[in-house]
Amino acid sequence: MPKRYRDIVGDGGSNILVQVEEIQARLRARMARVRKKVAVTSGKGGVGKSVLTANLASILAADGRRVGVLDADLNGPSMAKLLGVRGQHLHLSPVGVHPAEGPLGIRVRSMDLLLPEDRAPLTWEAPTQQDAFVWRGTMEATALRELLADTAWGDLDLLLLDLPPGAPTLPTLAGLLDLDGALVVTIPSEVAGLVVSRLVELARTHGVRLLGLVENMAGYLCVACGTLGELFPGDGESLAETSGLPLLARIPFDPRIAWCADRGRPYALEHPESPGGQALRALAARLRALLWEEGAER
Repeated sequence: MPKRYRDIVGDGGSNILVQVEEIQARLRARMARVRKKVAVTSGKGGVGKSVLTANLASILAADGRRVGVLDADLNGPSMAKLLGVRGQHLHLSPVGVHPAEGPLGIRVRSMDLLLPEDRAPLTWEAPTQQDAFVWRGTMEATALRELLADTAWGDLDLLLLDLPPGAPTLPTLAGLLDLDGALVVTIPSEVAGLVVSRLVELARTHGVRLLGLVENMAGYLCVACGTLGELFPGDGESLAETSGLPLLARIPFDPRIAWCADRGRPYALEHPESPGGQALRALAARLRALLWEEGAER
């Protein structure tokens, strides 16, 4: 006869508290070898967080940093494609699951590496669809914790966490990790600014250190003529002023960004002298200063 929750004394013999503590202990041990942990977030979809994350990881790895990337978007993972590791087989050893290796030794963990390549979606097993919906947030948080805890990241200077659209994942990660900060990404749009400003307030409520704002797609580069159009007026600057965040970079849109992303070849390394490449390198320099050079060592 099935048990109702009122019939179960304690944990019902599941030993769940011990299981959770074991995972937490593994997570603490993994993260003790990671010097800095930074989330890339927005709250708004379609602003280019993943491409930005992949390019920052590549620039910092090219400069000699040991970099890892966690694709925290479980339902729409793209980091494996962006960093050219899609299809790599993960290796399991007694110390854990070894991440895939991208350009310059970037260590990548993504749900895309666990799903079949026939476009099958991520689904949660539950007795009913209603149960799956009710428990989805909890299951996703548990999956993120296990991805972080089970991965043999090794010694890293920086772990970048590419967050999905929507606000809930940032406080979830803040509860799991001692984040060193978050980069907030927006685009020149009042709609994006509205969503991003709400994420900023949520992050502050949960005590997340916000490193600054990045305005993506802030202008257009004509590849044919080499002309960079005038940067779109002030949405990023206005949002930075109202949110009290520094505007770290305004990155123009270059059609070659999409071409490079589709081929797993980081744009900032392929076109370092382009306006977009220079803006990304300047952003990486600002991030280095915030994390390592301006008294931020913790």
